[in-house]
Amino acid sequence: MSKIRSVCVYCGAAPGDDSIYLNSAIALGQMLARENIRLIYGGGGVGLMGATARACAEGGGMVTGIIPDFLVGKEQAFEHAHELIVTRDMHERKRLMFERADAFIALPGGVGTLEELVEQLTWVQLNRHRKPVMVLNIANFWKPLLTLLDHMQTSGFVNVARPVRLIVANDVNAVLPKLHAAVSGIADGHLHGEAEEQVLDRM
Repeated sequence: MSKIRSVCVYCGAAPGDDSIYLNSAIALGQMLARENIRLIYGGGGVGLMGATARACAEGGGMVTGIIPDFLVGKEQAFEHAHELIVTRDMHERKRLMFERADAFIALPGGVGTLEELVEQLTWVQLNRHRKPVMVLNIANFWKPLLTLLDHMQTSGFVNVARPVRLIVANDVNAVLPKLHAAVSGIADGHLHGEAEEQVLDRM
């Protein structure tokens, strides 16, 4: 049985307009620290990104930030990460985030968060990896996307034999139980990267 040792969190560089987003990001970071699960994230020190990383680091957790050089100043690279990797571009950033993570969680965010989430869903649907992909559906933030995915399937654009495998957690407490359930039948090598060496090479 596989064990989740690291989680990649995609989320906004803004805090959003409702305090529940920020509070949930903090709670997630604290939970990852308590459970000794490394946080892999985009390296910024602002918005939900910064809040998640700060909460994890202050709770004694392990934090790896991965940020392209052109965003170091704009997103105020998080100074307290145990490991901060500065990449040449977005493609290298995404490849390293993929390689180092055992699962992916999308918190509320903007276009960049959506793009990263959909990219992982696409690779799972194409059977390029088996790592779980989840949205933390805080205050129903992701409901429009979930509705769209259902619409795609009912309209015949998503093959029912290859459904979109998206896990939905409506609060932070549901995150780890759902992720552990998702990986319970996956061989350890498939989760920790031994079978996906070149998954993102063509991206």
